[in-house]
Amino acid sequence: MSEQDKAPSALAAQVRAEFEKDWRKELRRALPVLQRMKIPRRPMPQRPPGERNKDFAEVNQGLSAEEAVLEARRCLDCAKPGCVGGCPVGIDIPSFIKLVEKGDFAAAAARIRESNSLPAVCGRVCPQETQCEEKCLLKKASGVAVGIGNLERFVSDQERAAGGAVAPPLPPPTGRKVAVVGAGPAGLTVAGELARAGHSVTVFEALHEAGGVLVYGIPEFRLPKGILVAEVAYLERLGVEFRMNFVVGLTATIDDLRDEGYEAFFIGSGAGLPNFMKIPGENLVGVYSANEYLTRVNLMRAYDFPRYDTPVFPGRRAAVIGGGNVAMDSVRTAKRLGAERALIIYRRSRAEMPARVEEVHHAEEEGIEFHFLTAPTRYIGDANGRLKAMECLRMELGEPDASGRRRPVPVAGSEFTTEVDLVVVAIGQSPNPLIPQTTPGLGVGKWGTIDVDWATMATSIPSVYAGGDIARGGATVILAMGDARTAAAAMDLRLKQGAG
Repeated sequence: MSEQDKAPSALAAQVRAEFEKDWRKELRRALPVLQRMKIPRRPMPQRPPGERNKDFAEVNQGLSAEEAVLEARRCLDCAKPGCVGGCPVGIDIPSFIKLVEKGDFAAAAARIRESNSLPAVCGRVCPQETQCEEKCLLKKASGVAVGIGNLERFVSDQERAAGGAVAPPLPPPTGRKVAVVGAGPAGLTVAGELARAGHSVTVFEALHEAGGVLVYGIPEFRLPKGILVAEVAYLERLGVEFRMNFVVGLTATIDDLRDEGYEAFFIGSGAGLPNFMKIPGENLVGVYSANEYLTRVNLMRAYDFPRYDTPVFPGRRAAVIGGGNVAMDSVRTAKRLGAERALIIYRRSRAEMPARVEEVHHAEEEGIEFHFLTAPTRYIGDANGRLKAMECLRMELGEPDASGRRRPVPVAGSEFTTEVDLVVVAIGQSPNPLIPQTTPGLGVGKWGTIDVDWATMATSIPSVYAGGDIARGGATVILAMGDARTAAAAMDLRLKQGAG
C-alpha cells in the first residue's frame, strides 16, 4: 500500500510516532541510563497519621510538578517495556511518562485516556505494585520501580485542575443502542469505549449515584467523591446517558430492555451480596457487613455528620474481620468515626494478607491494632440484643489451600474473649442473583458468577456480555476495567457487523 493510499488517521499516527521517536531519543541522549538509575524514587507526600486519622480528607497529597518530572526521569524507556504487559488495560506507559518528563502534562493525560477511562481513580486505588510496577525493568535492575501509579494520578489531577478531560472528536452515530447494567468501574469503562465508537449508550444504575464500589465502598480519604463526579461528567460529554435508581431485574429485565430497542448489553453489576461466617450472634445489633457499613458512611455520607444525618454506630471498641482492602477501609473508617480501639482480626499471618502493602502501612501508622492468626467463633450480646463481646480462637498455619496460602488451623483450647461493641465482617462478597434469576438462559457458575468467554466476555446469550466482579467474584478495579475493554471491543465489532 502506498503512502497516499493510507487512511489520514493512519498517516497521522505514523507522523506522531516518528515525531515522538525523535524527541524521546533526545531525552535519552540528554540523560543516559546510568544517570536515570541513580535518581531516587519520589516519595508520595502524605498527611501526618495523628491528624488524618480524625477526619476523612485524602491521605496522599500527590506529587508536585517538579517531583513528577524528576520521577519521570527515572524511566529507562525500555525497548520492550514490561510495564505495558503488566497493565490490565494496556496503557502506553513509557509514552505518557516521557510526556511528563517533557512537561507536556495535558498530552500525557490524553495518552492515558486512550486506554483508561478512569485515570484519577486508578492512580489512587489500583495495585500498581503487583501489576505494571512489578514488571518495570528499573525494578529488576535496582529494586525500586518507577512510580507509575503516582505519575498517573499526577497527570489526571493536572487535567482536572485545568478544567477536565476534553472529549475527543466522535465518529458519526451508528444508530445502535447499548444498555450497560451497573455504573461501577466496568460499566463506566464500557460506556466510554462504546460512546467513542459512535454508539448510543445508556447506563442503568440501581443506586442514586454513579460509581458502584468506587462510590459506596472506597472511603473519601482514599478516593474523594469529586473525582468520580468529574469522570461521570466526562462520559456525559461523550453522550452517555445515566438512568439512576433503576434496578435491572426488578424495574425492568434484560428482555424488557431488548423490547425497548437495545441491541447489545453489558452486565457489570458487581458483587454486592455480603458473605458472613455463619457463627452465633451475627444478628446482634452492632454487627455489620462491610457493604452496609461502608455504604452508610460513604455513599450516604455518614462521615459528614451533621450535614448528612445517616445513622451509623461509631463504636468505642471496633473489630473488623478480614485482611483485604475492604477490611482496611472499614477499620480505618471506624477509627476516624471515633473508636478508641480499632482492631483487625485476621485468621492468617501478615504474610498472607491480600490487602495492599500501602493500605496496611497506613493503617498501622494510624493506630490500628492487628491481631493475626485469630478468628471469631461467636459474638456475645447483652440483655437488649446489643453486641458487647466477641469470643475468638487462636490459629496456626497448616498446608497451603487452593489459594496457595497456608490454611489456618484452630489451636485447641486457645479460646479467649475480648470486649467489642462494633464488628464489621469483611470476608468477601458474592454476586447478587437478581439478574441471573430474571434472565432465562444466562449461564451461571458454581459461586453465582456469570459464565463468560474470557476472550470476548460474551455470555451464553447472544449480544449479552459481562465483566468485573459479576464474572470474577471479588477482584480489583483495574481488572474490571480490563474486562470492560475486552467486552467493548467485541461488542463494537458485533454491532458494526450488523448483529444485535
